[in-house]
Amino acid sequence: MSWSARFKTIAGICAGIFCVALLTAAPAFAQEEATPAENTTAGWIFRWLNFAVVFVAIVWVLVTKAGPAFRAHADAIQAAIAEGTRAREEAEQRRLEAERKLAGIEQEITAMRLQAKRDAEIEADRIRSLAREEAVKVDRAAEAEIAAAERAARFELKATAARLAIERAEAQLREQLTPPADAQLVRNFVGDLAGSRN
Repeated sequence: MSWSARFKTIAGICAGIFCVALLTAAPAFAQEEATPAENTTAGWIFRWLNFAVVFVAIVWVLVTKAGPAFRAHADAIQAAIAEGTRAREEAEQRRLEAERKLAGIEQEITAMRLQAKRDAEIEADRIRSLAREEAVKVDRAAEAEIAAAERAARFELKATAARLAIERAEAQLREQLTPPADAQLVRNFVGDLAGSRN
């Protein structure tokens, strides 16, 4: 049975009692007695009836008006508690995640340092290798230049030697080819020609 049905039942009972009390109190009002009205049986009945009416009115207001307000307030409190619980759980989850990240940050930093060291070593090896290759290329180029210079020097030396030999030969020929030697050569040549014809 719901609160409103119970309240209607209680209100009906109270109204019936109130009506019976009025009917029984009517003859008491008709009599005039010397005793004060509040001390008579009817006075006590009216006090209790007044109390019952006020009590029923308060209960009725509480059941019809305050009950839903209290329920709404309780629902709002429960929703706030649920939201607070959810927010607390979310904050706890964030805190745990942050702690996990902080716990792993030292490992990440160490891993990053090791990776940077490895990368630096690889780069240094690459630079050394390039330097060696460049040194080999420079050596080859220098050897090629030296060989070319040597060939050019030999060629020039041969050319100079040939020129000097020609000049020396000319000088010797000039020394040896005097007019009497020149005439003797021509005679020998002509003699050789004549001998070859025979």
